[in-house]
Amino acid sequence: MDSRTTVERAQRLKQLHAEYRPLVLPTVWDVWSARTAAAAGFPALTIGSHPLADSRGADDHEGQTFEEVLSAVRPIIAAVDVPVSVDLESGYGQKPADLVAGLIEVGGVGLNVEDTVHSDGGRLRSTQEHVSYVAGLRTAADDAGVPVWVNGRTDVFLHAKEASGVLDQAIERLRALEQAGADSVYPVGIQDDDDLLAAVTGAVAVPVNSTAHPLRHDLERFRRLGVGRITYGPLLQFAMADTMKDMLGPWAP
Repeated sequence: MDSRTTVERAQRLKQLHAEYRPLVLPTVWDVWSARTAAAAGFPALTIGSHPLADSRGADDHEGQTFEEVLSAVRPIIAAVDVPVSVDLESGYGQKPADLVAGLIEVGGVGLNVEDTVHSDGGRLRSTQEHVSYVAGLRTAADDAGVPVWVNGRTDVFLHAKEASGVLDQAIERLRALEQAGADSVYPVGIQDDDDLLAAVTGAVAVPVNSTAHPLRHDLERFRRLGVGRITYGPLLQFAMADTMKDMLGPWAP
């Protein structure tokens, strides 16, 4: 993909986040799922690390190398005419500048980066460490002249025994990510908790990303709670697998 097209798609992704509240980005994993979602009318997509890994027989949590991920997402991005963001887990051990350069080279215009470092025993980055990494991504994108959309994810709620007990810690981290240049923030694990979602969306000025299940959740509920961006993670792929099993069941020996 030429650089002009990449910049135009990045600008379009930014515009879409302003136009839609929430902006729903179906999480895809191959050319077929990407083309299907685009044909359904969605103006932008995201590629999820978990469904991508499953589709390739690999493990999630950085079970693929960065080079393998780039090789896998390149044809997906090229197959559609809409902006595509890519879940890049915790960065695959790459420096921020190298992560952004690789993403741009394959035509990606957005990225998701989390604070669970899978290559280091699944530890949670400190707030300052994660903020510094996100700030590095922002600087690298600006230096490259491509307004890459940075979705700063935190797993603070996931790592806690009781999600409500770490609300203040999570908000502090999300606000720090916003200040570091994250275009949106993603507190994973609270999609079913109205109170926590409302508290988080009220605490930051950038769009808050929530995971959603395409059948079990309601779009209007997320809109009412102030969610600005929705992705499915692996849940769309899981839902399709359940439907496929139901269809095939009567035909099984």
